Amino acid sequence: MWEVIVYFALLTTATYILKQLFSETPNNVKFQAKFLLFYFVSSVMALLMLPFFVFNPKNVKNSLVAAQIIKHVTKVIEVKWHLRNGKVLAEDRGAVIVSNHQSSIDILGMFNIWHVMDKVAAVARKELFYIWPFGLSAYLAGVVFIDRSNPKDAYRQLQVTSEVMIKNKTKLWLFPEGTRNKDFTKLLPFKKGAFNIAVAAQVPVLPVVYSPYYFINTRKNIFNKGHVIIQCLDPVPTTGMTMEDVPELIRRVRGAMETAYQELSKEVLSALPADYPLAVQN
Repeated sequence: MWEVIVYFALLTTATYILKQLFSETPNNVKFQAKFLLFYFVSSVMALLMLPFFVFNPKNVKNSLVAAQIIKHVTKVIEVKWHLRNGKVLAEDRGAVIVSNHQSSIDILGMFNIWHVMDKVAAVARKELFYIWPFGLSAYLAGVVFIDRSNPKDAYRQLQVTSEVMIKNKTKLWLFPEGTRNKDFTKLLPFKKGAFNIAVAAQVPVLPVVYSPYYFINTRKNIFNKGHVIIQCLDPVPTTGMTMEDVPELIRRVRGAMETAYQELSKEVLSALPADYPLAVQN
């Protein structure tokens, strides 16, 4: 009797999920499925690559290999990434990349341009390390995990990393907003960590701006086909700067990124139908 009940429950659940997935009407199942697919593929790839990373731990080239495979998920979730002025990222030098942070799929955008940057180490919050196998694999692939609840320890970790950055001509990628920005119209205030590192190491800041994710509307469970422009701005040198110059550096970089974000917003949104279901707040 119980077997029949379990079988019927599973069949009903599977039927409901399939119906929602193939429905033309936006729904939570369809919405979450695109994110879950990305997370699932990333986790499987992390597990498969783990044995290889163990023999060459903390090498940022490991991330390049994984990125070249995982990036193809973007075809399934139907998001296209267009890199502009990529030559800025291609230069073989140590640098600090700063970009706006809108969603977990930001990292998918990174994967799609990782081959351009070549040697880059992403900086992530410590909590992500404990999401295994992804966290362990990311650690072995050169991702730098920091404890945001302990600023001194986080800064100490980044100082050590910056020494490696200079020596190996590796770029660090940070999200200075510190958290996902749910405001569709502007950037959040920037934290100073990334800029302190750039000034201390005397390496340039490379601002990178993602255009708005107009195709994602959490309130309405919408995740449509989308097009994202990844705009690289001109490098901002820090040679000769001291820590006293950091506030002005932040103001300058954020101002340039804010302007670029507004321009990209106008560009991508002006091409959409008037009735497109935009989200003011994701």
